[in-house]
Amino acid sequence: MSKNEETIPSQYPYAWTPDSTFSVQDFLGKYKPSMVQNDGTKPWIWVRKPAPAGLNEGDQVAALEEASELLKEVTERVEKIKNDSSIPTRSNKKTGAKSKKEIREQVQGEATEKLKEISIRHGYVCGKWLIFAPAERVDVIWSNIAASLISGPLASTSAFSAKVSTSPEAETPNYQHIICLYMPDVYDKPAVTEVMKVLLRNHGVNLSGVKSDVYTLIGLDSKHSSGIPSTVWKNTSLMKDSEIKELKDAYFAELDFQKEAVSTNTTSTEKGESTAPKPKPPAKLKKKSVQDDPFVSEDDDASDHKEEEKRKNEVKSKKAPIKSQMKAAGSDPFASGDDSDEAELPRRKQIVKPKKTPAKAKATTRKRPQKSEDEEEDEEDEEERKPKKKRVGAK
Repeated sequence: MSKNEETIPSQYPYAWTPDSTFSVQDFLGKYKPSMVQNDGTKPWIWVRKPAPAGLNEGDQVAALEEASELLKEVTERVEKIKNDSSIPTRSNKKTGAKSKKEIREQVQGEATEKLKEISIRHGYVCGKWLIFAPAERVDVIWSNIAASLISGPLASTSAFSAKVSTSPEAETPNYQHIICLYMPDVYDKPAVTEVMKVLLRNHGVNLSGVKSDVYTLIGLDSKHSSGIPSTVWKNTSLMKDSEIKELKDAYFAELDFQKEAVSTNTTSTEKGESTAPKPKPPAKLKKKSVQDDPFVSEDDDASDHKEEEKRKNEVKSKKAPIKSQMKAAGSDPFASGDDSDEAELPRRKQIVKPKKTPAKAKATTRKRPQKSEDEEEDEEDEEERKPKKKRVGAK
């Protein structure tokens, strides 16, 4: 493994370039930072597109030698300031004396400008945006940025390479993966800001500043004893907090809209399936009523029912003339009630008294209840007991 962590080692399997034999999507699916453990030989996973035209790393060796010497000198000066008892801890406006903190910050600021001058003079101005990702989300964040670099929004910016740290061998609570997105010139403020806007608006990531490769290779980090700032650009040095928030809010609002749209489509599909006409079940056979005679068929039952209806209709049709005759007899003073009643009685009994058969089914329409045989006989007896009207001229 090369000591220079800013370049891809030759024949390194955990790197994708346009010359690779498989697609970037296949590569990202095969090598996930959460699944690749660093055993000392694979600390990074790389994705790189063709280098931009005019990319020149300059005299890297000379730049690093001069920068390292400067860092050493600044570290010693800062240490002396801390130990100098003649320098007050707090500033004094009356005397104009500066505090230790103010003197240290002045030395550190001068060193930052000196490092910039060294890098530009030697043409070694490459650097990267720093992005930290939690272990549970690193796969998604990394794959989105890497794919965007090759064929997405980042592809149209000056960014040309990206890498992500792999997982430690030992379990580390709250481990943070670091993602680096490389640019050819970290001192090109407009180009750096353009990349920043894409990262915020299209990826919604948390940015941790821009770091020069020179800083990385001379060992300048946030915990260095020199106290020199470890980044050449802070977020707020490029954009206002309100602008940063606005871009990230727009990204998450769009993300929520997409999720809601997917959820709505899924719900509509489910409703469509639930409201689709279901096949009709096979018609159920009607249950037969329990018969007293197990050998009686449905055809016999239907025939009996028709005969019963026919007899009832005959009774209705014959009762009407009988009633009209009775009314006529009552209105005729010369008619004999005995003759009509006695002659009609056997016939009426025969008509009214139908053949009794087992009831097979109830009539669907309500009919006027018929008088029983006893009631009719009582009425006839009462008619007989009434005084008979004599005919005029009878002896």
